[in-house]
Amino acid sequence: MSLIQEYLRNETRRQFLGRGKNVLGYAALTSLLGPRLAALADSATADQAIEAALPSHFAPKAKRVLYLHMVGGPSQLDLFDYKPGLRDWYDKDLPDSIRNGQRLTTMTSGQKRFPIAPTKFKFSPVGENGLWMNTELLPHTAKCVGDMAFIRSMHTEAINHEPAICAMQTGNQVTGRPCLGSWVSYGLGSLNRNLPTFVVLVAEPTNKEQIQAISARLWSSGFLSGEHAGVSFRSNGEPILYINNPPGVTPDLRRTQLNGLKALNELTYGSVGDPETHTRIQQYEMAFRMQASVPELTNIAGEPDSTYALYGEEARKPGTFAYTALLSRRLLERGTRFVQVYLNNWDHHGNAAGRLPAQCKDVDQATYGLINDLKQRGLLEDTLIIWGGEFGRTVYSQGGLTHENYGRDHHPRCFTMWMAGGGIKGGTVYGETDEFSYNIVKDPVHVRDFHATILHLLGMNHERFTFKRQGLDMRLTGVEPTKIIKDLLA
Repeated sequence: MSLIQEYLRNETRRQFLGRGKNVLGYAALTSLLGPRLAALADSATADQAIEAALPSHFAPKAKRVLYLHMVGGPSQLDLFDYKPGLRDWYDKDLPDSIRNGQRLTTMTSGQKRFPIAPTKFKFSPVGENGLWMNTELLPHTAKCVGDMAFIRSMHTEAINHEPAICAMQTGNQVTGRPCLGSWVSYGLGSLNRNLPTFVVLVAEPTNKEQIQAISARLWSSGFLSGEHAGVSFRSNGEPILYINNPPGVTPDLRRTQLNGLKALNELTYGSVGDPETHTRIQQYEMAFRMQASVPELTNIAGEPDSTYALYGEEARKPGTFAYTALLSRRLLERGTRFVQVYLNNWDHHGNAAGRLPAQCKDVDQATYGLINDLKQRGLLEDTLIIWGGEFGRTVYSQGGLTHENYGRDHHPRCFTMWMAGGGIKGGTVYGETDEFSYNIVKDPVHVRDFHATILHLLGMNHERFTFKRQGLDMRLTGVEPTKIIKDLLA
């Protein structure tokens, strides 16, 4: 018996009916969209037709997302959560009543004492509401607080990087679930048929003292179709390996090859019925269209000098965060639905005073430039920008402590993230922590609440936004009680 015959004989009733429902669904969708789909003859009209056909539960405030993930966990105490009273606590032990038996990482669990380390950096009030933040390291970002909403009461259960990043990206500490970008791709689809719906960029930090491992499972589509996985663009050299035709292969010849390959894959699908076969067909077609769209996208030579006045001269150097920010803008304005950027080396167990300035210099002007560039182009109002890490840092020092230097361990009980654009109420601060930035005292925000709010801004009801898997209605926010943070919404 051939493998195909064996597969067909063993196919379950559920698989058969599942394939049947897709046929009925596509037939119904075609009858509903009729005239819109007929407009797909030319690519410009096609993009408009795609957008017009996409469903949502209610009118969205945001159409696209830019997620800037600072890998390692930025210190809320040194950047956004100002605690001036800690100066009087320098080198005193954190009270047991504050730590309250919280579990520790293996990096500090053996310490005999937990000496408090106030920030050494300068904070100032900025914006109309006098929001306090680090203006010494983030002077450019401080100019944008009128567009930003700060959540000072984020929290998570995960205390180590891998499960914490996984939880922040997928809603679950266990790997194998679809990430946020994949859920958005699945729910809202493409805005440009010639570019991926979900793109991942990994920027290179100037300082590389403590790089955390990140891998493609963070932008995996999990149990969703493979077409919803993030497409990773390289920071240097060819943005996507092997996308260009080899010497001697013309576009016409490549088109002929793909037509033949598509016919073979369609025969396979007709025999086996594996939906991933159609995903493969779509990926080949996307790669063919990207051969024309990606070179134009990544060619920044035509950007005027005013662009680099905004983003900084580092934006001319491939691989830098500033270059990645500029490339993100180019992706967003061309219709990429979700752009995920990772910047490593925020894991400040030691030498915070030496490493934080370099990290902040990497992101400061580029972030300012990105926000203002999107605003000038009329894109900020419907582009949601997210900035933050997987957890925060401890108020007590890991290792040696001086007035001029210290280290901070992982701290999942409270940390700060910010959002801007896309329906966010600028100049807002939500949530409060205690005098040690150790515990939340007002308006806690779990990762689930954060995800629910993002989906809400995109026009999706997180409770209705599901995917049927193994008899369960799976969703990004899981089944535990979850709330939308309405105070953040414009």
